[in-house]
Amino acid sequence: MKKLFYPWVMIMFITTSACSQSNNDTEEGSSQQSKLTNSLQGPIQKPASGYGSDGNYEVAEIDFNNPQYAGTQVSIFYPKGITSPRPTIFFSHPFGGEEKDYNIELYHFIAKKGYVVVFVPYRTVDISVDHRYQTLWEGFIKAATDYPNIIDTQKVGFMGHSFGGGASIDLAYKAFTEKGWGQNARFLFTMAPWYSFNWNSPLTTQQQLQNFPANTKMITQVYDEDTVNDHRMAIDIFKNINISTTEKDFIYFKSSAINGYNYITDHAMPSSRKAFDALDYYGVYRLLDAMMDYSFNGNVNAKNVALGNGSTAQVTMPSYNGQIMAPLEVTDNPTPKYLQSKYQFFCGSNTNPRNNYCN
Repeated sequence: MKKLFYPWVMIMFITTSACSQSNNDTEEGSSQQSKLTNSLQGPIQKPASGYGSDGNYEVAEIDFNNPQYAGTQVSIFYPKGITSPRPTIFFSHPFGGEEKDYNIELYHFIAKKGYVVVFVPYRTVDISVDHRYQTLWEGFIKAATDYPNIIDTQKVGFMGHSFGGGASIDLAYKAFTEKGWGQNARFLFTMAPWYSFNWNSPLTTQQQLQNFPANTKMITQVYDEDTVNDHRMAIDIFKNINISTTEKDFIYFKSSAINGYNYITDHAMPSSRKAFDALDYYGVYRLLDAMMDYSFNGNVNAKNVALGNGSTAQVTMPSYNGQIMAPLEVTDNPTPKYLQSKYQFFCGSNTNPRNNYCN
């Protein structure tokens, strides 16, 4: 087992409140929507139309006991009133993000658009990386097995942030190859990923990367002010994964100051806990929205936004009173901008099973 423990994780764990506990399956409907923000921090508000704008569905929720983390629950967010299973995102949260409220806006955004998202909390302070992966995996499998009337496993995306971004690679590979998920649509969406391990597999991480199914698409995002995870980890996976450059994009976010408000591209984005602003909606939600439409519905126009290879529609960010947010930087051949010493977790660390692939 890969046993890892970091003192800073305990600090994050303490500051994250415990998940709600229940011994019974529950369906909450849309009761939580009243808790969500109706406006964004900063001068720039939500897009009123197009990709990144809120969908028209109300949000329903089902919670059930987490099979590998006693006292917590797996949550399924889905469009209220659906009569057939919908394409589904399996989300892996970062260290310290055990409570669903950490990214509740994201989950509701996905469900409002007509899709499903599954959230599985894993222990921040756990016995091993393997057990975190196992917790995510068993939660995803139980959700798909127990709720086939909601979850369509033939059209799936794996999405994750930080630890969850690294974990999404192995979990997606297992789901695609061992379970046959995503026969009709598959994508990865990773944000500021941490180290990528593999769990319970005879293959190395490199063998997994080189054997991803041909129909997989990918967006990788990194954030300029992130000082936690070395961008080289994201660059490594992006360059080594067997996905055509026409079906994957590496996206770099820069910060902006608009009308006295600082749009900060640190490790916490996206999050409903810290700054919830136009970076979330225009940088993350908008591209995810287009990726879901392109992957799940085959809309070729959506590709110009999700995987536009630097197209105007992809990189242009909003403005306010003539002040324009920094455009996204998109490339198929990313290179690191900073030394590894900038980051708390650097790619060349012995902890990283892929430290031989750092640029």
